[in-house]
Amino acid sequence: MKEIISGFSKKSKEEKAQWLAQTFASDPEKALALFKTYTHPNPEIQEIHDEFIENTLANYYLPFAIAPNFLIDQKVYAIPMVIEESSVVAAASKAAKFWLDKGGFHTEIVGTEKVGHVHLNYFGEPKQLFAFFDAHREAFMQGLKPLSASMEKRGGGIKSLELVDKTAALDGYYHIALTFETKDAMGANFINSCLEQLAQDFRLKAQEAFKADEAPEVVMSILSNYVPNCVVRAWVRCPIEQLGYEGVEGAEFAAKFCRAVAIAQAEPYRAVTHNKGIMNGIDAVVIASGNDFRAVEAGVHAYASRDGQYRSLTKAEITPDQELHFELEIPLALGTVGGLTALHPMVKLALDLLDHPSAEDLMKITAVAGLAQNFGAVSSLVTTGIQKGHMKMHLLNLLNAEGASASEKETLTAHFKDKTVSSAAVKEALSQLRQ
Repeated sequence: MKEIISGFSKKSKEEKAQWLAQTFASDPEKALALFKTYTHPNPEIQEIHDEFIENTLANYYLPFAIAPNFLIDQKVYAIPMVIEESSVVAAASKAAKFWLDKGGFHTEIVGTEKVGHVHLNYFGEPKQLFAFFDAHREAFMQGLKPLSASMEKRGGGIKSLELVDKTAALDGYYHIALTFETKDAMGANFINSCLEQLAQDFRLKAQEAFKADEAPEVVMSILSNYVPNCVVRAWVRCPIEQLGYEGVEGAEFAAKFCRAVAIAQAEPYRAVTHNKGIMNGIDAVVIASGNDFRAVEAGVHAYASRDGQYRSLTKAEITPDQELHFELEIPLALGTVGGLTALHPMVKLALDLLDHPSAEDLMKITAVAGLAQNFGAVSSLVTTGIQKGHMKMHLLNLLNAEGASASEKETLTAHFKDKTVSSAAVKEALSQLRQ
């Protein structure tokens, strides 16, 4: 049994690293060397990283890349992307270039409303609970004023407050739903602070209005990452005769493309992988901009299931006037102030490269990255197949895994220029080269 440690969080970084390496690493010296290698040489930068989370020992680097030539609402962007998967940035860049002379990408903000809940247990008469809530609703709102004042100055704040009967789903379950407009802030801390203040006010007033054994009970107070009213739409559109792709003529390509998207609408097994491809683009921009990709993922996949079946987030059709219309509608609760946006140097750079976007602008840019990624993936699937392009991008990873030298990489990159890349083929070619 491994050693159990107490007071770990109080130890210095060096003490933590030594204990971890000696107790759990198969090669303690190698582990300690890696911790040192992946520590930033600038102590001030490293201190910023250390304070993001607890028990930090080193940094875990991901590539920071750019996908250029995105024409979005008649403005050109080079989109920062942080991701480890081969071919994602290449596919996004290829899609951006493809649509550059076809009008580019178009976007629309559908809504920016976020939501949080105070969850309640109550097993008494519903009319009594609703009467109590209605009688104190204005007082509850006033109690939140000190917290929402600064947000209101920026045009945001609390937009609605209502009590909802959810007993059809769970016996005795009600919640108080608040909707928020947080403008350019991510808003999580603001929302949760408001919810906890409301819960406290509700609890105190309920103790005065109800008998002790009949009072509603606050279970918890928390924002929701499901944001079906914080939605952005992105689309591309052009005549099908302009859509020739990888040697496939426009009308045939458009028909195959629309059919592939329709399959992802109808078949959950395909929809999950289809949407994963969209999220390759979305997550890469979300991470680069210092936003919470886990929250985005959770909300997006819930949205994809909103009618009871998991479906594609994109839609495609050939219009009566023979144009391909391809669009993505997606919930994205993003921020451009607060959180990592004010702390992480690379996040600051990413937002600078995007011309310091508002939260709504970032929603649009991020949605376009997802749409472009999906266009690239589906286009490959219905023409050359997904592996041809993906494996060529993956070639260097395969060569690095085999310990190839710089000259071997150069030789084999040329060798595979017109050949199919696979793990077995790379190993064989490298073996022959070394012989």
